[in-house]
Amino acid sequence: MLNRCAWAGSEPIYTAYHDEEWGVPEHDSRALWEKLILDGFQAGLSWITILKKRDNFRAAFAGFDPEVIASWGEPEVLRLLGDSGIIRHRGKIEATISNARAYLDIQSGPGFSQFLWSYVDGQPLQPRFASQVEVPPQTALSKQVSKDLKKAGFRFCGPTITYAFMEACGLVNDHITSCHCHNRIAALPGPGQA
Repeated sequence: MLNRCAWAGSEPIYTAYHDEEWGVPEHDSRALWEKLILDGFQAGLSWITILKKRDNFRAAFAGFDPEVIASWGEPEVLRLLGDSGIIRHRGKIEATISNARAYLDIQSGPGFSQFLWSYVDGQPLQPRFASQVEVPPQTALSKQVSKDLKKAGFRFCGPTITYAFMEACGLVNDHITSCHCHNRIAALPGPGQA
């Protein structure tokens, strides 16, 4: 039996996510934005709830295309509030639309991926925690990234959500050292280092 981070549980969809996606350095700006939005929808809920609805979210939000979503208004908000396949939370839906606009502003400059990866100098952080209890819910860095995202116009990106996002996207490798994924993830390059 493979050793995994304790949070991965035993449900196949969760273990597959843990083994194949979580912590893998993501370099694509649009994919990073999608993950940040989904982490925002997770606020107050369990990640497996979001994971099970991820395909529904992708369908409801036009494949998480920020250029499409940025033009949405009240008709789309009402449509989404009626979609039982997603989390129907007006504030999170409206935040997704405004976050699309904030994303496009950053994307027109350095690019969203470069913006995020600059916080770790383009190389995933490697804390090497031995147990799950050592892994913090947020860090000074996630507080700074959260603050800067909010300054850029993002919502639903507090320091805890931001840290979970950073872990999920591989900016920080928080697979515990006994997890079978830790060393494989640690060996993956940051952007521009492949």
